[in-house]
Amino acid sequence: MVNEDPNPQEPGGTPAQEPGGTPAQEPALRADRSASGHPSSSAPPSTLAQPSGLVHSSSLYPEDLSVIKVSKRRWAVVLLFSCYSMCNAFQWIQYGSINNIFMKFYGVSAFAIDWLSMCYMLTYIPLLVPVAWLLEKFGLRTIALTGSALNCLGAWVKLGSLKPHLFPVTVLGQVICSVAQVFILGMPSRIASVWFGANEVSTACAIAVFGNQLGIAIGFLVPPVLVPNIEDQDKLAYHISIMFYIIGGVATLLFILVIIVFKEKPKHPPSRAQSLSYALASPDASYLSSIVRLFKNLNFVLLVITYGLNAGAFYALSTLLNRMVIIHYPGEEVNAGRIGLTIVIAGMLGAVISGIWLDRSKTYKETTLVVYIMTVIGMVVYTLTLDLKRLWVVFITAGTMGFFMTGYLPLGFEFAVELTYPESEGMSSGLLNVSAQVFGIIFTVSQGQIIDNYGTLPGNIFLCVFLTLGAVLTAFIRADLRRQRANKEMPENSTSLLSQSAEQRPLLGP
Repeated sequence: MVNEDPNPQEPGGTPAQEPGGTPAQEPALRADRSASGHPSSSAPPSTLAQPSGLVHSSSLYPEDLSVIKVSKRRWAVVLLFSCYSMCNAFQWIQYGSINNIFMKFYGVSAFAIDWLSMCYMLTYIPLLVPVAWLLEKFGLRTIALTGSALNCLGAWVKLGSLKPHLFPVTVLGQVICSVAQVFILGMPSRIASVWFGANEVSTACAIAVFGNQLGIAIGFLVPPVLVPNIEDQDKLAYHISIMFYIIGGVATLLFILVIIVFKEKPKHPPSRAQSLSYALASPDASYLSSIVRLFKNLNFVLLVITYGLNAGAFYALSTLLNRMVIIHYPGEEVNAGRIGLTIVIAGMLGAVISGIWLDRSKTYKETTLVVYIMTVIGMVVYTLTLDLKRLWVVFITAGTMGFFMTGYLPLGFEFAVELTYPESEGMSSGLLNVSAQVFGIIFTVSQGQIIDNYGTLPGNIFLCVFLTLGAVLTAFIRADLRRQRANKEMPENSTSLLSQSAEQRPLLGP
């Protein structure tokens, strides 16, 4: 019987006892993801026949999977992840938030500085599948170490670019950070599923995404303060070096903390859905077949498109915000950063509220649709008020838009996990992020050209049109909440569920 008691073990660490005195067992759950690549452990064989297509518990998950228990370490893990995700996100936007200053320092075009942001989007697309394979083969700890190490390396490489002719060096540092992002961006839903209980996963995912958004917020706020718009190149290089040294030190500290604190997994699965997901893994699982199954799932395909439209619009707005504000409010670099900060802080609040609401209500489709519609309304209002020559109005309308636009991001991750369970969370989240990067590049380049040639109003209307399309497509997504059904599965039905797993893996389509 699956034990849902938060303290299911006796003091000596033995499994909880049934009334008859025998250890509580769910033999069919003693299985794991074959993709982990680890050798089988010496776990005792099940007394029941194992369903074909399942593998026995590997050394990665040697414990009795019938024990459902959350770990105290889970909060440290998600907060540490949130912090190094924050550091990486800061490095993404640190150039775009003072676009005009870096243009002057390096003597390059606005488009060249935009590419320092867009390289984050470009590198993600070809590296998704290799990193997803590494995640399944080597686990969360290896991915965390690699992501934080690359983030640290990129930060220090940028310190070699403090002369106007060294723009290629800062490009190299940014490309390294963009590779680090591939090891970071798709992890929130995976960390939430592996470490958190059924009634915490959405909140945990929101906290993990929170760090990325906080990094963007700090990236809007701090660079305009640390790097003033001055003419003296030597003084400007000094101010830029201060920013680079600070972020290099923070990245190094976080890398050390990841080495010390970040663990692969908790001792016991935190939810029945997570326990079942180990058992439902097939030994011949491949990433190509997983991707094929995901793209046969019409609901997931619609979510991939709608998520990409929303997140891509956010990436474009973030990259081009400094340019848009300076056009209407010349000399207001600091306030442009503060407007960006307002967008992201409001979005973080929206993300946390959305996560808590989802954990309580489980209304994934309804919440996602409402937030998307409000994003469209917020974007329209922001577009119409940007040129009113009243900055305080822009702060309010931008913050309202950000509350829904960036608050949507964790909703998309969690909705994807629900629609695709028990497929890998890393793969479903990764495909959402690929869509976001593709649309982000398209929207950033297109909106940038529209702004340069026709002004900010047509550029923002361009985004409004595509966000409206996203809201319409969201209405057609069916709320097929597979993870929720797994969490409600009665223990006595678990064996029959697993016995059908070999045939049910293909049913991950619509």
